[in-house]
Amino acid sequence: MSTTIILDCDPGIDDALAIAFAAGSPEIELAGLTTVAGNVELAKTTANALAVAAFVGLGSVPVTAGCATPLLRPALHAAHVHGDTGLGGAVLPAPARQPEPGHAIDFIIESAAAAPGEITLVATGPLTNIGLALRREPRLASWVRDFVIMGGSASRGNVSPAAEFNIWADPEAAAIVFAAGWPSGVRMIGLDVTLLARATGAVQDRMRTLGELGSLLLLPALAQYFDSADDSAEPGAEPPVHDVCAIVSIADPSVFSYTPALVQVETQGRLTAGMTVTDFTKSIIPNARVATAIAADRFWDVTLDAYQSVASRMG
Repeated sequence: MSTTIILDCDPGIDDALAIAFAAGSPEIELAGLTTVAGNVELAKTTANALAVAAFVGLGSVPVTAGCATPLLRPALHAAHVHGDTGLGGAVLPAPARQPEPGHAIDFIIESAAAAPGEITLVATGPLTNIGLALRREPRLASWVRDFVIMGGSASRGNVSPAAEFNIWADPEAAAIVFAAGWPSGVRMIGLDVTLLARATGAVQDRMRTLGELGSLLLLPALAQYFDSADDSAEPGAEPPVHDVCAIVSIADPSVFSYTPALVQVETQGRLTAGMTVTDFTKSIIPNARVATAIAADRFWDVTLDAYQSVASRMG
């Protein structure tokens, strides 16, 4: 039985690869894409979501734009990592349709309210949309089946020594999200595991067998992509595919192992703004399940099987 998800994202190379995985995984039913400014500005993340969805056969999935700026801070993008368009070297046909009318916040709230306990909410970008949705409707946390983020870290950052990009981009929204009282806690898929999900040379060789999915999207996108934590790495060498991890964790829960923790977000520190301060002490009351281990070979088997399914449909 598949899991219905709404993916709140900021495509972004790894978001694009996550959308492609969702298109091919029989365990995932994508009910909607919502977009937020992050890796690039909102107009580009929205256009990229539309273009990738159409390219991988998700042209009927609604795409709804959300917040163009963080709650309190100026927008800070990552075009130096994802390229000016947000998709690295991938050039896809321009989307033939426009985003849905309305705002991502309303789409998320209304979808969850209409199907309580059925939708898993996944966030792979800054948490601005989710934070504002919770401010408008605090019951959202109790309406969703599960809440998964790609973001944060228990050990290190990738835009500063302390902070991962998605949390750093809007720490005030992230603080709201972690304090919202999700019944099962925030499932945090952070840098502790995503930096181990690397598209090695052998993985990219397998992608070369995937027809236009590989040649037009996966490989050219990855060729210009590198994580800013990898100061010595060449772009495209063995890039981590952070956001794909969040969707794979739903499709195959056995890929990741978790440790309960209390996660609080630093919003004030001059050197630590955006840090996810993670307390694994057994005496605390946890608000999160933090991914602390990944079966990397299994991850790539699951991921490439889904990509093969998309490639087969594309012919």
